[in-house]
Amino acid sequence: MPVSLAFLVVVLVWSTTPLGIVWSSESIPPTVSLFLRMTIASFFGLLLMRLLKIKLDLRPRAIQVYLYSSLSLSVGMLFCYFAAQYISSGLMALSFGLAPILSGLFAQKMLAEAKFTKTKKRSLLIALSGLGLVCSENLMINDGAVWGFTFIFIGVILFSLSSVLVKGVQIDLHPLSTTVGSLTISLPVYLLAWWVLDGQIHYEQWQPRAIGAVIYMGVFASLLGFLAYFYILQKLEASTVALVTMMTPVVSMTLGILLNGERFSMSLLVGGILIMAGLGVFQFGNRWLERRRALKIAK
Repeated sequence: MPVSLAFLVVVLVWSTTPLGIVWSSESIPPTVSLFLRMTIASFFGLLLMRLLKIKLDLRPRAIQVYLYSSLSLSVGMLFCYFAAQYISSGLMALSFGLAPILSGLFAQKMLAEAKFTKTKKRSLLIALSGLGLVCSENLMINDGAVWGFTFIFIGVILFSLSSVLVKGVQIDLHPLSTTVGSLTISLPVYLLAWWVLDGQIHYEQWQPRAIGAVIYMGVFASLLGFLAYFYILQKLEASTVALVTMMTPVVSMTLGILLNGERFSMSLLVGGILIMAGLGVFQFGNRWLERRRALKIAK
């Protein structure tokens, strides 16, 4: 697959994921929807591994990677589905814009990476101010928003923590093995959550749009999206891959407004711009300053 096509796939899949979560849990209980989604992804993933003659890596470090990945896939994803009951897909996507910054904070403590520069600290303040603006408006008009934002923030934190934990494991794994192994380990967690929180299926209430969204999320968001993401990680520079996290919230908000009739406001626009600006400064601010200093020295 051409790298440019894989990059486009990641942007499109990640952009449609928040709306897919909302639609797939409209008439299907969130725990059931999530279990079905990941079961579909695991089935087709295992089938693909068999066709390509790829063995599931069962070395101790590989299992460690699966467990760390399942932290975001199981517990983190559950909280994202719970959040979808209270806030829009656009707000969920904007909240995930903070994930790279949170990952950087975790990496400082857990991987002994360099501390944030003043530029990165400012980027965090910019992003948080934008998120605060969006949250404050929604808290005033939506009584359930406090639960939605609480759930999505837990999901973002677990996603960021999981990515740092995986990064700390020194092992070369096939992307398909990583995806299928993590999905398979997560399945019992979904079953347990369904049994504890609901324990019922109510399949007669399922609507066609929700069923279609579950299938889409299983095949594309959980399998194709992960594979394409791992592929571009291997082929592109980290700064280029980081553009995905800057593009997807904008596309997600647009899709939510156009396809799901989600509310648009000036606070949402300004808050979204601040979050994206903060993320941009975080990813590219230091590089821009270094180039500016180099130009001054050259003169």
